[in-house]
Amino acid sequence: MDKLRLAITKGRLLDSSIEMLERMGYDCSALKNPGRKLLLNMGGLDVVLAKAPDVVTCVELGACALGIAGKDTIMEHGGSFYEVLDLGFGRCRFALAAPRGSDFFKGYKTRRVASKYPKVARDYFLTKNMDVSIIKIEGSVELAPILGLADGIVDIVESGNTLKANGLAIVEEICPVSARLIVNAAALKLYKSEIVGFIDRCREVLK
Repeated sequence: MDKLRLAITKGRLLDSSIEMLERMGYDCSALKNPGRKLLLNMGGLDVVLAKAPDVVTCVELGACALGIAGKDTIMEHGGSFYEVLDLGFGRCRFALAAPRGSDFFKGYKTRRVASKYPKVARDYFLTKNMDVSIIKIEGSVELAPILGLADGIVDIVESGNTLKANGLAIVEEICPVSARLIVNAAALKLYKSEIVGFIDRCREVLK
């Protein structure tokens, strides 16, 4: 294989991914100004720009040997690949939030919970043996309790300012989230030295 192919999540993880790759010695000028290009040549590395769930798909199906995706996406979509490194950036957390002053756990009625991450929400409430109704929301999930659609939400939280602005408060933190490096299982066998070398270089610059 002449080059490794790396899928990177567009959006909030991109700038930190570029910073890491530059510290590893890659020329990221094409990546900083991609125009409409989605597949970029960076010398010894090809980079694919994709939405977070598509990064997971590209790595799982072998279109890319490596990928950078948030732990939130990995938890929600799963897949058969190796999660080899916590990259340490894009830090936030999954949390259960509800209207400020309400007692989410009080009483016995079936709660309605809105989330962009229905699997994560379902798995969380299974650990509590709670029967909840999960509503999948694609946009601003904070709107659901305001409109009476849900009793609470499960979402990723960074500063908590959006929750506060919409009258919500964290009830319980579920788990931390950060960017992870994932690897296709077959590619790791076929191109072990190249991939292990890439992982080692990542570790070195992240110290």
